Amino acid sequence: MTEETETHPKIPLAEGFLQSFVRWLVIGVVLLWSLAALILLATRWIDPPSTAVHIQRHLQAWIHNTPYHERYKFIPLGQISRDLQHAVVAAEDARFYQHHGFDWHEVQIAAEDDLEGNRTRGGSTITQQLVKNLFFGTGRSILRKGAEFTLVPVAELVLGKRRILEIYLNVVEWGPGIYGAESACHYYDGTAARNVGREQAARLAAILPAPLKRRPERMNNYSVLILERMRQMGW
Repeated sequence: MTEETETHPKIPLAEGFLQSFVRWLVIGVVLLWSLAALILLATRWIDPPSTAVHIQRHLQAWIHNTPYHERYKFIPLGQISRDLQHAVVAAEDARFYQHHGFDWHEVQIAAEDDLEGNRTRGGSTITQQLVKNLFFGTGRSILRKGAEFTLVPVAELVLGKRRILEIYLNVVEWGPGIYGAESACHYYDGTAARNVGREQAARLAAILPAPLKRRPERMNNYSVLILERMRQMGW
């Protein structure tokens, strides 16, 4: 048997293996995406018991052998003061009620702020941040961005603005082990979320871009900007 006849049959075998691998990879990705879409649909009625960020922080504490105490209580949107709702929208996503999941104008502004070293907030919408919180944690990658890009329209479609805001305000990280408006208000101000006033709300909203580094009492300048945005938005 010649060398040519010995090596030739291996080529189709390698091609078949590659095709099979790609096929199963695509099937796996589709199944994972479908599962995420179903979870989003379920959260229309079911409050999330946890999120990817919550799990990530637990794992980080376990890996580094550091103390970790989670504060997380889900409450209806009606039990969160309007001032806090408005402050978070003004700070994180001023066009929340106008866009359909993506705000390209804010992306451009955030990019320009980055170049000038003057960034106070990100370009992601509240819907994008919610999807990231639920499924992807705080890590960054092209694959994560791609998956987020396809799930954001699903969230907008099946949840609607009110439910998106309700879930976001309840699951977002507000400090080390502090998740949601109720826990944040009790931890920082010693009161329920329904009782928070405008200035307190602006200070709480001001720490959301970097909740592990910022404290409400130190956010004098940014909280003033948020209050001004709220005034301009009619709140």
